[in-house]
Order: sequence, then structure tokens, then C-alpha cells
Amino acid sequence: MRFVTRFAPSPTGQLHLGHAYSALLAHDMAQEAGGRFLLRIEDTDAARCTEAFEAQIYDDLEWLGVRWEEPVLKQSQNTAAYDAALSVLADKGVLYPCSCTRGDIRRAMSAPQEGAPLHGPDGVIYPGTCRDRLWEDRTDTDAVRLDMRKAMTQAGALRQYEETGIHPALRLTAEHFIDQIGDVVLARRDTRTAAYHLSVVVDDAAQDITHVIRGEDLATATPIHVLLQQLLGLPIPIYHHHKLIRDEAGKRLAKRDDARAIAAYRADGKTPSEIRSMVGL
Repeated sequence: MRFVTRFAPSPTGQLHLGHAYSALLAHDMAQEAGGRFLLRIEDTDAARCTEAFEAQIYDDLEWLGVRWEEPVLKQSQNTAAYDAALSVLADKGVLYPCSCTRGDIRRAMSAPQEGAPLHGPDGVIYPGTCRDRLWEDRTDTDAVRLDMRKAMTQAGALRQYEETGIHPALRLTAEHFIDQIGDVVLARRDTRTAAYHLSVVVDDAAQDITHVIRGEDLATATPIHVLLQQLLGLPIPIYHHHKLIRDEAGKRLAKRDDARAIAAYRADGKTPSEIRSMVGL
């Protein structure tokens, strides 16, 4: 089987040790399989993404010894593909516009039904306030949500995915999607840009990705991606969710952890081989 994988950072801050581990692991696995390693820049968050952070990504990866094929896919240049995917889903009748803010959702969930799950992969599970709105009534300030009940009907028999990492594959059932995931956002409010779940699925298909290698924190989002792949008629990759690099307190690293930034270690005189050792490779 051919092996094509990718590393897909967002230029909203400096890469840290967790990014180094994920990029190096994917690069190593591609090399061992005689496969291909691609790079994708997830830069749809115009308010936070900067050219300086993007340039730093390239520089840090090259310093680590990571090599990728050109051209690099940039999400900001791929919006037409996301719009086309939304149109396909809209034609299937599984989308609806949503005007709710986060505050609206918190207020609606202030008295949840006893036993109802409160949180899914995207945080608080949406209570369905706008579910009866028609797609034709969408405005420029609306988000776009996937009507999970209608999506289950359209998807038919759910296809299982293969997991080779530390997180076991989740059993896909309609109940899981409806009760534990809910109506996820596929396009953001105001900016009308594709949200993570839609863009990552479209991009993985565009890059012919066969193996998705990423942190275990995204394992619970994988069923959403598999469902979208099925609804859009796209291939389902093999998923490999790896461990997270954590600090001494056991907290996973974030971009605000500047002391763990690759650039900081470089400035301190660390070598790429030392970084590999620090992350357990």
C-alpha cells in the first residue's frame, strides 16, 4: 500500500516540542515506508496567522531535518474547494445556518436534561436552537452546522476506520454521533471560512493522504472526519494518533509555552538530534 502523510501546522505561534514530535514521527514513518511527506499550512484564521510565524515553521522544520514535497498547500488559497464541499452537503439537506454565539449556547445549556452529555469534541454539545432554520435563509453572519440526525440518514451504513496509534478506533454508531458529538460547525460565523472539520477532510483528499498522523487529542474528532468523508464520497485514510508531549506537570504543550519553542532551544544551542532525544525519538 502506498503511504502519503502530512504535517499541518497553523502559523499562529511558534512550533514547540509537541510539533517537533508530530512532524518528526510522520516524517520518519513516511521514510520507513518509502512514502511521501507533505506539508500543509492551516492559515484560515486571518486574525491570528502571520507571515512571520509561517516563515518560522519552514525554518524550524528544515533545521530539524524534515523535508517535504512542493508545493505546500495553504488553506487560505483553497477556499473554493471548501465552498464546493459545502454545496455538496447543502444539496444533501444536511446543513443549516446558525446565528448562536457561544454565550447563547451557554445560556441554552444552563439547565440541561438530566443525564445528557454536555461536552463533545468541540466543547459544549449544541442544543439545536437553530436546527429548524432553512439553508436558504443563511446570512453572512451565520455559522454553518451539520444536522447530525439528517447526516446519519444520508450516510446510511457507517464505514469503520482503521487506527494504528495509541488510541483505539471508536465504534461508529448513530447514537454516538447524535448524543456525544452533536451538530458541529463546518463554517465559521462572520468570516464564512471553513472550520477545521471540513477543511481538514477536503485537504486530506486533495493531497491524496493515506495515513493521518496526529496527536491523541484529535482522536475524538476522527469520527466526524470519517462521516464527512463518507458524505462527500472521499477516501478514508488510516489514522495514527500518537502521544502528546507534556510538561513536568503533565499538561500538554501549547503555543503560549514559549520556553518550549523550537526556536528557543535552537537559540540555546541545542542540536536537532538533541531535540529528537528530548521527545523520545
